[in-house]
Amino acid sequence: MSVLTESAPGYRARHTLPLRVEALRQLKRRRTLAMGAVLAVLPFVLIVAFAIGGTPGGEGDGGGAGRLNLMDTATASGANFAATCLFVSAGFLLVVPVALFCGDTVASEASWSSLRYLLAAPVPRARLLWSKLAVALGMSAAAMVLLPLVALAAGTAAYGWGPLELPTGGSLAAGDALPRLALVVAFVFVSQLVTAGLAFWLSTRTDAPLGAVGGAVGLTIIGNVLDAVTALGSWRDFLPAHWQFAWADALQPQLEWGGMAKGAAVSATYAVVLFALAFRGFSRKDIVS
Repeated sequence: MSVLTESAPGYRARHTLPLRVEALRQLKRRRTLAMGAVLAVLPFVLIVAFAIGGTPGGEGDGGGAGRLNLMDTATASGANFAATCLFVSAGFLLVVPVALFCGDTVASEASWSSLRYLLAAPVPRARLLWSKLAVALGMSAAAMVLLPLVALAAGTAAYGWGPLELPTGGSLAAGDALPRLALVVAFVFVSQLVTAGLAFWLSTRTDAPLGAVGGAVGLTIIGNVLDAVTALGSWRDFLPAHWQFAWADALQPQLEWGGMAKGAAVSATYAVVLFALAFRGFSRKDIVS
């Protein structure tokens, strides 16, 4: 680094690969536009489905938990519709953009044979990873926000602006419902940090973007399957998937933090470890792509 500094006066590592440049590159990619279109269209697909099929929920599914009966109140108001869209998408659909944006970071550059040229620019390896990770997480957060925003607007137009009817009984005024929905979105994002960490780590280990994205989605699905194995007992508490619907506690008359706090702690712990592995492995990797 000292040789580089002497031979290139004015060189500043922190000025290489600016975030705005990386963000513009990623925003212009077709997969970004396609994913945004899918998330924006989903609420309208559900509105059409409800219009064709009638009032959702029917006689109910017999579940006692609030998250299991959320569909029953989907058409009560725009806020209810937004919550329902989060419910039907949080388990899988919202996993895809996170895995896509984070798994396509380094691996795509390697597949294009441009990674070594980026590092020769010279962009320090840590700076490269930080820039790409920050943009990937930012775009993942934008995807989490886009869906409920569109759902809230479309649901309000279709079902009216009103209080959030709670599946467990009672309701929240529209003004109180918005902060609760914001909290739900924040928790969903934090819970997806595990998928982000998996995808990002795999992206530094392979030159195949689809391999990193598919691997992260596959491992997330395996986590969901393991959580369904009740024989694991209390061991399931250490699975991020076990807490993915803990945000239902935010849709109660009295806000409960216990489940969301545990779920956020588990997800953040796994994510920190995976991000650290990605940085450590990439710093020692022989870049030939």
